[in-house]
Amino acid sequence: MIIRSDLHIHSLYSMATSKNMDIKTIASQAKFKGLDLVGTGDAFHPEWLQIIEDSTEPLKDGIYSIGNCDHNTQTRLLKSVETPEIESGLCKFILTVEVEDKDRVHQLIVLPSIESAYEIRENLPSKNIDKEGRPRVEMDGNELMQLIRDYSGLIGPSHAFTPWTSIYKEFNSIYDCYDDTPDFLELGLSADTDVADRIEELQDIPFISNSDAHSPWPHRLGREFNEIEIKKMTFKAFKDAIKAKKVVGNYGFDPRLGKYHETGCVRCYKAYSIEEARKLKMRCPCGGLIKIGVKDRISDIAEWDEPHHPDFRPQYTHILPLTEIISLVYEKGITTVFVQKIWKEMVQKFGSEIGCLIYAPISEVRKTDPKLADVIKSFRENTLKIQPGAGGMYGKIILDEK
Repeated sequence: MIIRSDLHIHSLYSMATSKNMDIKTIASQAKFKGLDLVGTGDAFHPEWLQIIEDSTEPLKDGIYSIGNCDHNTQTRLLKSVETPEIESGLCKFILTVEVEDKDRVHQLIVLPSIESAYEIRENLPSKNIDKEGRPRVEMDGNELMQLIRDYSGLIGPSHAFTPWTSIYKEFNSIYDCYDDTPDFLELGLSADTDVADRIEELQDIPFISNSDAHSPWPHRLGREFNEIEIKKMTFKAFKDAIKAKKVVGNYGFDPRLGKYHETGCVRCYKAYSIEEARKLKMRCPCGGLIKIGVKDRISDIAEWDEPHHPDFRPQYTHILPLTEIISLVYEKGITTVFVQKIWKEMVQKFGSEIGCLIYAPISEVRKTDPKLADVIKSFRENTLKIQPGAGGMYGKIILDEK
Protein backbone atom coordinates (compact mmCIF):
# COMPACT_ATOMS: atom_id res chain seq x y z
CA MET A 1 0.00 0.00 0.00
CA ILE A 2 1.04 3.60 -0.52
CA ILE A 3 0.82 6.02 2.39
CA ARG A 4 1.19 9.79 2.54
CA SER A 5 3.51 10.91 5.31
CA ASP A 6 4.88 14.10 6.84
CA LEU A 7 7.74 13.04 9.09
CA HIS A 8 9.14 16.36 10.31
CA ILE A 9 7.00 18.55 12.55
CA HIS A 10 7.41 20.15 15.99
CA SER A 11 5.30 20.10 19.13
CA LEU A 12 4.23 22.97 21.33
CA TYR A 13 7.48 22.38 23.27
CA SER A 14 9.70 23.65 20.45
CA MET A 15 10.68 27.28 20.09
CA ALA A 16 8.28 29.49 18.09
CA THR A 17 5.54 26.87 17.74
CA SER A 18 1.77 27.12 18.09
CA LYS A 19 0.17 26.16 21.39
CA ASN A 20 -2.22 24.12 19.22
CA MET A 21 0.52 21.63 18.32
CA ASP A 22 -1.04 18.90 20.43
CA ILE A 23 -1.75 15.31 19.40
CA LYS A 24 -5.52 15.67 18.98
CA THR A 25 -5.33 18.75 16.76
CA ILE A 26 -2.42 17.43 14.70
CA ALA A 27 -4.28 14.16 14.08
CA SER A 28 -7.49 15.77 12.89
CA GLN A 29 -5.84 18.44 10.75
CA ALA A 30 -3.51 15.87 9.18
CA LYS A 31 -6.51 13.91 8.02
CA PHE A 32 -8.13 16.97 6.48
CA LYS A 33 -4.86 17.47 4.65
CA GLY A 34 -4.95 13.87 3.44
CA LEU A 35 -2.03 12.41 5.42
CA ASP A 36 -1.92 8.84 6.70
CA LEU A 37 1.22 8.97 8.87
CA VAL A 38 2.71 11.92 10.75
CA GLY A 39 5.89 12.16 12.79
CA THR A 40 5.32 13.17 16.39
CA GLY A 41 8.28 15.54 16.42
CA ASP A 42 10.19 16.37 19.62
CA ALA A 43 10.34 12.75 20.81
CA PHE A 44 13.13 13.41 23.32
CA HIS A 45 11.18 16.04 25.29
CA PRO A 46 9.91 14.47 28.55
CA GLU A 47 6.60 16.32 28.74
CA TRP A 48 5.80 15.72 25.08
CA LEU A 49 6.64 12.03 25.45
CA GLN A 50 4.20 11.86 28.34
CA ILE A 51 1.51 13.53 26.24
CA ILE A 52 2.13 11.04 23.42
CA GLU A 53 1.75 8.17 25.89
CA ASP A 54 -1.42 9.64 27.41
CA SER A 55 -3.02 10.66 24.08
CA THR A 56 -2.35 7.62 21.92
CA GLU A 57 -2.60 3.87 21.90
CA PRO A 58 0.06 1.62 20.35
CA LEU A 59 -1.12 -0.25 17.30
CA LYS A 60 1.57 -2.56 15.92
CA ASP A 61 5.35 -2.22 16.16
CA GLY A 62 6.00 1.48 16.70
CA ILE A 63 2.84 2.99 15.18
CA TYR A 64 0.45 4.95 17.41
CA SER A 65 -3.12 6.16 17.07
CA ILE A 66 -5.58 8.24 19.06
CA GLY A 67 -7.84 5.98 21.11
CA ASN A 68 -9.57 3.13 19.32
CA CYS A 69 -10.30 5.35 16.32
CA ASP A 70 -13.87 4.09 15.99
CA HIS A 71 -16.27 6.25 14.01
CA ASN A 72 -17.82 7.93 17.06
CA THR A 73 -14.38 8.84 18.45
CA GLN A 74 -13.31 10.26 15.11
CA THR A 75 -16.43 12.36 14.75
CA ARG A 76 -16.16 13.73 18.30
CA LEU A 77 -12.50 14.70 17.85
CA LEU A 78 -13.07 16.28 14.47
CA LYS A 79 -16.00 18.34 15.72
CA SER A 80 -13.99 19.48 18.73
CA VAL A 81 -11.61 21.44 16.51
CA GLU A 82 -14.44 23.05 14.51
CA THR A 83 -13.56 21.64 11.11
CA PRO A 84 -15.68 19.75 8.57
CA GLU A 85 -16.20 16.02 9.04
CA ILE A 86 -14.51 13.55 6.72
CA GLU A 87 -15.26 9.89 6.28
CA SER A 88 -11.82 8.33 6.75
CA GLY A 89 -10.16 7.75 10.14
CA LEU A 90 -7.56 9.82 11.90
CA CYS A 91 -3.93 9.60 10.86
CA LYS A 92 -1.35 7.44 12.64
CA PHE A 93 1.84 8.59 14.37
CA ILE A 94 5.46 7.46 14.28
CA LEU A 95 8.10 8.69 16.76
CA THR A 96 10.34 11.40 15.28
CA VAL A 97 12.62 14.13 16.55
CA GLU A 98 14.94 16.77 15.13
CA VAL A 99 18.26 17.25 16.92
CA GLU A 100 20.99 19.88 16.44
CA ASP A 101 24.44 18.30 16.70
CA LYS A 102 27.59 20.01 17.93
CA ASP A 103 28.43 21.18 14.39
CA ARG A 104 25.02 22.90 14.14
CA VAL A 105 23.75 20.33 11.66
CA HIS A 106 20.08 19.48 12.13
CA GLN A 107 19.39 15.75 12.07
CA LEU A 108 15.98 14.13 11.56
CA ILE A 109 15.51 10.88 13.50
CA VAL A 110 12.77 8.25 13.25
CA LEU A 111 12.47 5.92 16.26
CA PRO A 112 10.97 2.44 16.69
CA SER A 113 9.05 3.13 19.92
CA ILE A 114 8.35 5.41 22.86
CA GLU A 115 10.53 3.12 24.99
CA SER A 116 13.52 3.64 22.69
CA ALA A 117 13.00 7.43 22.88
CA TYR A 118 13.24 7.32 26.68
CA GLU A 119 16.37 5.15 26.56
CA ILE A 120 18.19 7.18 23.91
CA ARG A 121 17.53 10.52 25.61
CA GLU A 122 19.31 9.21 28.70
CA ASN A 123 22.43 8.69 26.56
CA LEU A 124 22.45 12.11 24.93
CA PRO A 125 24.86 14.72 26.30
CA SER A 126 22.64 17.80 26.17
CA LYS A 127 22.02 20.78 28.43
CA ASN A 128 18.58 21.65 27.03
CA ILE A 129 16.98 18.28 26.31
CA ASP A 130 14.37 18.82 29.07
CA LYS A 131 13.58 22.36 27.92
CA GLU A 132 13.57 22.39 24.12
CA GLY A 133 11.71 20.12 21.72
CA ARG A 134 14.62 20.30 19.31
CA PRO A 135 17.60 19.78 21.63
CA ARG A 136 21.24 20.56 20.96
CA VAL A 137 23.49 17.62 21.74
CA GLU A 138 27.25 17.50 22.26
CA MET A 139 27.79 14.80 19.64
CA ASP A 140 28.84 15.02 16.02
CA GLY A 141 26.73 13.57 13.24
CA ASN A 142 28.59 10.30 13.10
CA GLU A 143 28.36 9.70 16.87
CA LEU A 144 24.65 10.46 16.76
CA MET A 145 24.15 8.15 13.78
CA GLN A 146 25.83 5.25 15.58
CA LEU A 147 23.70 5.76 18.70
CA ILE A 148 20.43 5.91 16.75
CA ARG A 149 21.33 2.82 14.74
CA ASP A 150 22.14 0.94 17.93
CA TYR A 151 18.42 1.29 18.67
CA SER A 152 17.37 0.39 15.09
CA GLY A 153 16.29 3.94 14.30
CA LEU A 154 16.67 5.91 11.08
CA ILE A 155 18.64 9.13 10.68
CA GLY A 156 19.41 11.68 7.99
CA PRO A 157 20.07 15.42 7.58
CA SER A 158 17.17 17.86 7.89
CA HIS A 159 16.62 20.60 5.25
CA ALA A 160 20.03 19.69 3.89
CA PHE A 161 20.81 22.85 1.93
CA THR A 162 19.44 25.76 3.97
CA PRO A 163 22.01 28.44 4.86
CA TRP A 164 21.67 28.36 8.65
CA THR A 165 21.76 24.92 10.26
CA SER A 166 22.25 22.19 7.68
CA ILE A 167 24.74 19.60 6.53
CA TYR A 168 25.73 21.44 3.35
CA LYS A 169 26.02 24.71 5.25
CA GLU A 170 28.73 23.19 7.45
CA PHE A 171 30.28 20.62 5.10
CA ASN A 172 31.00 20.12 1.41
CA SER A 173 30.18 16.42 1.61
CA ILE A 174 27.84 14.27 3.68
CA TYR A 175 30.85 12.06 4.41
CA ASP A 176 32.52 14.93 6.26
CA CYS A 177 29.62 14.54 8.71
CA TYR A 178 29.08 10.75 8.69
CA ASP A 179 31.28 7.71 8.16
CA ASP A 180 28.35 5.88 6.60
CA THR A 181 25.55 6.79 4.18
CA PRO A 182 22.52 8.31 5.95
CA ASP A 183 19.17 6.56 5.63
CA PHE A 184 17.62 9.53 3.79
CA LEU A 185 18.13 13.21 3.04
CA GLU A 186 15.45 15.81 3.65
CA LEU A 187 15.26 18.33 0.82
CA GLY A 188 13.75 21.33 2.61
CA LEU A 189 11.37 23.94 1.21
CA SER A 190 13.98 25.62 -1.02
CA ALA A 191 15.06 22.49 -2.91
CA ASP A 192 13.54 19.73 -4.99
CA THR A 193 14.93 16.65 -6.72
CA ASP A 194 15.97 18.59 -9.81
CA VAL A 195 18.42 20.73 -7.87
CA ALA A 196 19.56 18.04 -5.41
CA ASP A 197 20.24 15.43 -8.09
CA ARG A 198 23.04 17.56 -9.48
CA ILE A 199 25.19 16.23 -6.60
CA GLU A 200 26.79 12.89 -7.40
CA GLU A 201 27.18 11.60 -3.84
CA LEU A 202 23.40 11.72 -3.34
CA GLN A 203 22.60 9.29 -6.16
CA ASP A 204 22.02 6.33 -3.84
CA ILE A 205 20.11 8.16 -1.09
CA PRO A 206 16.30 8.44 -0.95
CA PHE A 207 14.98 11.98 -0.65
CA ILE A 208 12.14 12.88 1.68
CA SER A 209 10.07 16.05 1.70
CA ASN A 210 8.44 17.22 4.94
CA SER A 211 6.72 20.32 6.25
CA ASP A 212 8.84 21.22 9.33
CA ALA A 213 5.48 22.50 10.58
CA HIS A 214 5.32 24.73 13.66
CA SER A 215 1.51 24.95 13.60
CA PRO A 216 -1.10 22.25 12.85
CA TRP A 217 -3.21 24.04 10.26
CA PRO A 218 -3.21 22.68 6.70
CA HIS A 219 -1.28 25.63 5.23
CA ARG A 220 1.67 24.43 7.36
CA LEU A 221 1.15 20.74 8.17
CA GLY A 222 1.75 18.61 5.08
CA ARG A 223 2.82 21.54 2.92
CA GLU A 224 5.49 19.05 1.86
CA PHE A 225 4.92 15.29 2.13
CA ASN A 226 5.98 11.89 0.82
CA GLU A 227 4.26 8.92 -0.70
CA ILE A 228 5.89 5.72 0.55
CA GLU A 229 5.09 2.18 -0.50
CA ILE A 230 4.95 -0.08 2.55
CA LYS A 231 3.70 -3.61 3.09
CA LYS A 232 1.85 -2.80 6.30
CA MET A 233 1.58 -0.01 8.86
CA THR A 234 4.43 -0.93 11.21
CA PHE A 235 7.77 0.65 12.05
CA LYS A 236 9.64 -2.32 10.60
CA ALA A 237 7.73 -2.09 7.33
CA PHE A 238 8.33 1.66 7.24
CA LYS A 239 12.06 1.18 7.86
CA ASP A 240 12.25 -1.57 5.23
CA ALA A 241 10.58 0.74 2.73
CA ILE A 242 13.07 3.55 3.35
CA LYS A 243 15.99 1.12 3.10
CA ALA A 244 14.56 -0.28 -0.15
CA LYS A 245 14.13 3.26 -1.52
CA LYS A 246 10.36 2.91 -1.77
CA VAL A 247 9.68 6.64 -1.55
CA VAL A 248 7.44 6.76 -4.62
CA GLY A 249 6.42 10.41 -4.56
CA ASN A 250 7.76 13.72 -3.27
CA TYR A 251 5.38 16.68 -3.03
CA GLY A 252 6.19 20.20 -1.97
CA PHE A 253 7.05 23.77 -2.82
CA ASP A 254 8.45 24.86 -6.10
CA PRO A 255 11.90 25.60 -4.63
CA ARG A 256 11.68 29.18 -5.86
CA LEU A 257 8.92 29.69 -3.29
CA GLY A 258 11.25 28.72 -0.41
CA LYS A 259 12.73 31.42 1.80
CA TYR A 260 16.33 30.70 0.87
CA HIS A 261 16.30 29.66 -2.79
CA GLU A 262 18.19 32.74 -4.02
CA THR A 263 21.13 34.42 -2.33
CA GLY A 264 19.85 37.44 -0.41
CA CYS A 265 20.05 39.84 2.51
CA VAL A 266 18.45 38.65 5.74
CA ARG A 267 17.47 42.21 6.68
CA CYS A 268 16.08 43.86 3.52
CA TYR A 269 15.61 40.62 1.51
CA LYS A 270 17.32 42.04 -1.58
CA ALA A 271 18.38 39.20 -3.89
CA TYR A 272 21.92 39.08 -5.23
CA SER A 273 23.82 37.06 -7.76
CA ILE A 274 26.50 35.04 -6.01
CA GLU A 275 29.18 37.10 -7.78
CA GLU A 276 27.70 40.36 -6.47
CA ALA A 277 27.33 38.95 -2.97
CA ARG A 278 30.94 37.81 -2.80
CA LYS A 279 32.18 41.11 -4.17
CA LEU A 280 30.31 42.74 -1.26
CA LYS A 281 31.92 40.18 1.10
CA MET A 282 28.42 38.87 1.95
CA ARG A 283 27.38 42.14 3.58
CA CYS A 284 24.47 44.18 2.14
CA PRO A 285 24.75 48.00 1.94
CA CYS A 286 21.79 48.11 4.37
CA GLY A 287 24.05 46.46 6.96
CA GLY A 288 22.38 43.07 6.81
CA LEU A 289 24.12 39.74 6.32
CA ILE A 290 23.86 38.17 2.87
CA LYS A 291 23.19 34.42 3.05
CA ILE A 292 24.04 32.16 0.15
CA GLY A 293 20.90 30.69 -1.40
CA VAL A 294 20.22 27.00 -1.93
CA LYS A 295 20.55 27.35 -5.70
CA ASP A 296 24.03 28.89 -5.45
CA ARG A 297 25.19 26.56 -2.69
CA ILE A 298 24.28 23.54 -4.77
CA SER A 299 26.09 25.04 -7.76
CA ASP A 300 29.21 25.36 -5.57
CA ILE A 301 29.31 21.65 -4.74
CA ALA A 302 27.52 20.00 -7.67
CA GLU A 303 29.34 17.87 -10.22
CA TRP A 304 26.64 18.34 -12.86
CA ASP A 305 24.88 21.33 -14.39
CA GLU A 306 21.73 19.27 -14.98
CA PRO A 307 20.05 16.69 -12.70
CA HIS A 308 20.95 13.01 -13.01
CA HIS A 309 17.95 11.19 -11.53
CA PRO A 310 18.64 7.58 -10.46
CA ASP A 311 16.08 5.01 -11.57
CA PHE A 312 14.43 4.78 -8.15
CA ARG A 313 13.93 8.55 -7.79
CA PRO A 314 10.22 9.48 -8.01
CA GLN A 315 8.74 12.52 -9.64
CA TYR A 316 8.71 15.68 -7.53
CA THR A 317 5.29 17.37 -7.72
CA HIS A 318 5.03 21.06 -6.89
CA ILE A 319 2.12 22.03 -4.65
CA LEU A 320 1.05 24.96 -2.49
CA PRO A 321 -1.37 24.84 0.46
CA LEU A 322 -4.95 25.24 -0.71
CA THR A 323 -5.69 28.16 1.61
CA GLU A 324 -2.70 30.01 0.17
CA ILE A 325 -4.00 29.46 -3.36
CA ILE A 326 -7.47 30.69 -2.35
CA SER A 327 -5.92 33.69 -0.59
CA LEU A 328 -3.82 34.48 -3.65
CA VAL A 329 -6.69 34.21 -6.12
CA TYR A 330 -9.18 36.27 -4.11
CA GLU A 331 -6.67 38.59 -2.39
CA LYS A 332 -8.03 37.71 1.04
CA GLY A 333 -6.19 36.71 4.21
CA ILE A 334 -5.65 33.00 4.85
CA THR A 335 -7.55 33.10 8.16
CA THR A 336 -10.54 35.08 6.88
CA VAL A 337 -14.01 33.52 6.98
CA PHE A 338 -14.20 33.87 3.19
CA VAL A 339 -11.05 31.78 2.56
CA GLN A 340 -11.88 29.19 5.21
CA LYS A 341 -15.39 28.73 3.79
CA ILE A 342 -14.05 27.90 0.32
CA TRP A 343 -11.39 25.61 1.81
CA LYS A 344 -14.02 23.65 3.73
CA GLU A 345 -16.17 23.29 0.61
CA MET A 346 -13.21 21.89 -1.32
CA VAL A 347 -12.19 19.47 1.44
CA GLN A 348 -15.74 18.20 1.80
CA LYS A 349 -16.16 17.71 -1.93
CA PHE A 350 -12.81 16.04 -2.69
CA GLY A 351 -12.20 14.22 0.62
CA SER A 352 -9.02 16.07 1.61
CA GLU A 353 -6.86 19.00 0.60
CA ILE A 354 -4.41 16.72 -1.19
CA GLY A 355 -7.33 15.16 -3.03
CA CYS A 356 -8.28 18.59 -4.36
CA LEU A 357 -4.75 19.75 -5.20
CA ILE A 358 -3.45 16.60 -6.88
CA TYR A 359 -6.09 14.05 -7.79
CA ALA A 360 -9.38 15.83 -8.48
CA PRO A 361 -10.19 16.26 -12.19
CA ILE A 362 -9.74 19.91 -13.09
CA SER A 363 -13.19 19.80 -14.70
CA GLU A 364 -14.69 18.94 -11.29
CA VAL A 365 -12.68 21.65 -9.49
CA ARG A 366 -13.86 24.10 -12.14
CA LYS A 367 -17.50 23.30 -11.38
CA THR A 368 -16.92 24.35 -7.78
CA ASP A 369 -14.57 27.32 -8.36
CA PRO A 370 -13.30 28.24 -11.87
CA LYS A 371 -10.67 30.68 -10.59
CA LEU A 372 -9.08 28.09 -8.30
CA ALA A 373 -9.17 25.50 -11.07
CA ASP A 374 -6.98 27.67 -13.32
CA VAL A 375 -4.28 28.12 -10.68
CA ILE A 376 -4.33 24.46 -9.56
CA LYS A 377 -4.00 23.48 -13.24
CA SER A 378 -1.02 25.83 -13.62
CA PHE A 379 0.62 24.25 -10.57
CA ARG A 380 0.18 20.79 -12.02
CA GLU A 381 1.66 21.93 -15.32
CA ASN A 382 4.49 24.04 -13.80
CA THR A 383 3.45 27.12 -15.75
CA LEU A 384 3.17 29.67 -12.92
CA LYS A 385 5.34 32.77 -12.84
CA ILE A 386 7.31 32.99 -9.59
CA GLN A 387 9.46 35.65 -7.96
CA PRO A 388 12.04 33.55 -6.06
CA GLY A 389 12.47 33.80 -2.30
CA ALA A 390 15.73 35.09 -0.82
CA GLY A 391 17.27 35.97 2.53
CA GLY A 392 14.40 34.53 4.58
CA MET A 393 11.41 35.83 2.62
CA TYR A 394 9.19 33.34 0.81
CA GLY A 395 8.91 33.55 -2.95
CA LYS A 396 5.79 34.98 -4.57
CA ILE A 397 3.48 33.74 -7.30
CA ILE A 398 2.71 36.34 -9.92
CA LEU A 399 -0.72 35.84 -11.48
CA ASP A 400 -1.48 37.49 -14.81
CA GLU A 401 -4.80 39.27 -15.15
CA LYS A 402 -6.37 36.34 -17.00
